Amino acid sequence: MIESKAKILTAASELFATAGAGALSVRAISKRAGLSTIGIYNHFNGKQGILDALYIEGFQMVMSAVQVEDENLAPRAAVLQGLSNYIDLATEHRGHYELIFGRGDPNYTPSSAAIAVGEEAFNRLTYFVSRALPDTLSEREKREAALQLWALSHGYVSLQDHEATELIPDTAWRDLMMRAVTTHLDALIAKYADQ
Repeated sequence: MIESKAKILTAASELFATAGAGALSVRAISKRAGLSTIGIYNHFNGKQGILDALYIEGFQMVMSAVQVEDENLAPRAAVLQGLSNYIDLATEHRGHYELIFGRGDPNYTPSSAAIAVGEEAFNRLTYFVSRALPDTLSEREKREAALQLWALSHGYVSLQDHEATELIPDTAWRDLMMRAVTTHLDALIAKYADQ
């Protein structure tokens, strides 16, 4: 049963990544997953249930990516590793990433459970970013610092697919992104250290 659910979510994610929300139908997902439409309804409440499961799974992946708790890593290095993992996640799980941060589906509204997982992902990022900053920061300042780093990473990931960015070779994007988040993190650390 778990294997069938995983097949359904993988098929939905792949369809979403390659053709967008319009390609998602129970019939298309069942065909790609090699399962019956009845099998999909046994696991999910139709397309909305699948989208909700993808949304939750996507933010769970984000949480795993940014949660770097290696005792050998200094807090700054852990933040950079987490953001590096986030960039990899965006590349490797494009359908999930597009659903939670990109194109989305205009007919899909995340459930309260899905929204809660998204908030938890941001809270975890905030926690890891705040470890690299002075303890004296307010909660608002910690959240703003985390949001700046997340937005910067997301912006680079989104731009990577834009037609106007063909001047930059695909192989250079990752290094460009990591240099930008490193520069910004170091600027935040310096800014708050001086206060």
